[in-house]
Amino acid sequence: MTAVVFNRRNLLAAGGSVLATGISGLLLPARAQGIAPTPSMSGGSNNYRKGAPTVDRIGKGGFWISGTVRRAGDGTPLAGQRIQIWAHTTEGQEHEPQSHGATLTDKNGAFRLEMPQIIPIFGQPHGHLAYDSGEFKTVFLRPVMRSAKETSLEAHFVLQPV
Repeated sequence: MTAVVFNRRNLLAAGGSVLATGISGLLLPARAQGIAPTPSMSGGSNNYRKGAPTVDRIGKGGFWISGTVRRAGDGTPLAGQRIQIWAHTTEGQEHEPQSHGATLTDKNGAFRLEMPQIIPIFGQPHGHLAYDSGEFKTVFLRPVMRSAKETSLEAHFVLQPV
């Protein structure tokens, strides 16, 4: 049987080894883990309308929804991706066709669509957004605003190929 001798020299050597390993771990570059896909949110698909038209604006406008769309893994911006947007607004309820519209991402993967002011339903002002084009897995988002007085909302998608 091997006896372990605890003396000052062995303790300092062991401590130095641990310290050296820890410091080298901090000095080495971080490994890229990739960007995880965005999961669908509970309640995000409520009142979804497959094939809602692509529009320049929903209703009379005054409220902006914007965001980005990137590919999972490497984070590449995705151009030409269709994002459907709908909400309960000053001009209509979220189940009504006039409260729905879609837009496409630009070359930088960004989208922006103007719509009427979002107002609370069930006590929460919130929007609904969906990626549903088929090239990537469908994602439904339901971001909640901090206040019904806000005039914009952001949502970001990281999509996983089908």
